[in-house]
Amino acid sequence: MELLLLNIIQSSEFLGAPLFDSEDFWRLILKTIFNLSIILLLVRGIYYPITKNKDYLFTYLLISLTVFVLCVLLDDVKLQLGFALGLFAIFGIIRYRTDPIPIKEMTYLFLVIGVSVVNALANKKISHAELLFANLVIVFVTYGMERLWLLKHESRKNITYEKIELIVPEKHDELLIDLKNRTGIDIIRFEIKRIDFLRDTANICIYYYDKDIS
Repeated sequence: MELLLLNIIQSSEFLGAPLFDSEDFWRLILKTIFNLSIILLLVRGIYYPITKNKDYLFTYLLISLTVFVLCVLLDDVKLQLGFALGLFAIFGIIRYRTDPIPIKEMTYLFLVIGVSVVNALANKKISHAELLFANLVIVFVTYGMERLWLLKHESRKNITYEKIELIVPEKHDELLIDLKNRTGIDIIRFEIKRIDFLRDTANICIYYYDKDIS
């Protein structure tokens, strides 16, 4: 009786589309769980403990999930490689208007989109072992670069600086010394992001090694 009811549901259609397809439905669930596990390892297990940036954590998870679901569902209409490359290119050039994404965050964005596209469009020509290996290689290399090979993690802060007379190139060393003395941070380099001549201030991004990470 239950099997008959299931067959009736599977054969039923609404607006030209089946109400329920058990094979595709379970495939979607398993692929989603696998993809989310890999993305969580990357952004929650590796990226977030180092940067503590909740905004990007939120962004990476939702972009990854959105790209994955789009690819899986639209894969059934045979857009495949052309669609994947187009979507990848669109999301790959994302910039926030008020605050451009730093290189490292852009790299993680590239990772979560790429992993989601690969997991979504993997077909019968790619074995489960190959797919698992490809995902784990990305995770392990990312972890190695963050935790093992890069012994010092470079952190950054944006500060507002009022001694605008020191921002000229000729006084670079003097400005660096003043920034170190006033912040108490062993600054390794800095970038002048913005200069406001009306208020006689400058927005400076300072870079330093996080002492909590050895």
